[in-house]
Amino acid sequence: MPIEIRVPMLAESVVEATVGRWLKQEGERVSVGEPLVELETDKVNAEVPADEGGVLHKILRREGEVVRPGDVLGVLLEAEAVAEAGAPAPTPAIEAEEEGRATPIARKMAEELGIDLREIRGTGPGGKVTKEDVQAVARLKQQIEESIHEPVVQEPPVSPPPVEERVSPPAAPAVAPSARAETRQRLSRRRLTIARRLVEAQHTAAMLTTFNEIDMSAVMALRAKWKERFQQQYGVSLGFMPFFVKAVIGALREFPQLNAELQGDELVLKHYYDIGIAIGDPEGLVVPVLRDADKMSFAQIEKAIAQFVEKARNRTLTLEELQGGTFTITNGGVFGSLLSTPILNPPQVGILGMHRIQDRPVVVDGQIVIRPMMYVALSYDHRVVDGREAVLFLVRVKQLVEDPERLLLEG
Repeated sequence: MPIEIRVPMLAESVVEATVGRWLKQEGERVSVGEPLVELETDKVNAEVPADEGGVLHKILRREGEVVRPGDVLGVLLEAEAVAEAGAPAPTPAIEAEEEGRATPIARKMAEELGIDLREIRGTGPGGKVTKEDVQAVARLKQQIEESIHEPVVQEPPVSPPPVEERVSPPAAPAVAPSARAETRQRLSRRRLTIARRLVEAQHTAAMLTTFNEIDMSAVMALRAKWKERFQQQYGVSLGFMPFFVKAVIGALREFPQLNAELQGDELVLKHYYDIGIAIGDPEGLVVPVLRDADKMSFAQIEKAIAQFVEKARNRTLTLEELQGGTFTITNGGVFGSLLSTPILNPPQVGILGMHRIQDRPVVVDGQIVIRPMMYVALSYDHRVVDGREAVLFLVRVKQLVEDPERLLLEG
């Protein structure tokens, strides 16, 4: 009997997905638990496995189509049914679906012309296929066949007239109009959601940014002193991010309105510190969350971030790992950015941007010296955070990072 492949429940906050790519094709055998199709959501890509073994009989939802939990993606046939029939046969589920997506006249016309309704994009109400849609596809197929079978007329060769021998300047190469190539790419569900959320953040929040700079000398000296022992003891490198995570948490304790969320006419202050770490990915930025980061050691933070990076590369991040952050840190410096304005990650009201470390002349105790400096930026929602608190928050982050021994003691 036919087995329907349905879109599973994805997550509490995910109500739709886009069909990414089918990992199996019609007619291929499938084992229990084997991935069939990849779905793209605004957070992660999820694979839909086969609940039972058999043969993939029909694919009903193609790449790029938007689906919701419970929608039928395709149909499997049990291996025994395929063996008895000798070949996959139409299933009631497929016929019922075709029944609803085409008018009776269009369905009859498609049968007479040998056209598969699934090949037609309907233009009628609700995407229903009309007779005009079927006629348009029939005309297109006829034009293609005529162009393929059109006889080629060969003209008799014409002898060229005699040409005087003379030296001419070389002609400029002709550029055909078609030489200006273009490529169209379907935006992934994640890319579309990123675009929507960035515009939404700018339209719904009164976003402002304040800047400062941090002398990274002390942190770099501390890393140089302990990096080998840290690597040997914990198996990960000691980077800059743990220092900033701890500094941010210290500043959030003093300015809790930056660790909050605006819900209607109420400000919800969070008494826990789930820090989102922005990670670059070929398909777009992802922000996995360090849960209870205030209780994590430097080594635990580094290990967690290393796992996030690996999962982002392999596209195995889970929805739970991407939800519920209270504040975000993003590091454009790893890509060479010297200064930028980070955009809020709604519903959070604050985000810290780190940047590239650059040797610059600064004045210390009345003397001009060269120090490794980093610009930092804090974007905040001015509806709930005043400029004074934002500036003081960033100053506090600067103080803690510039005094890492004190940071270790307080953290």
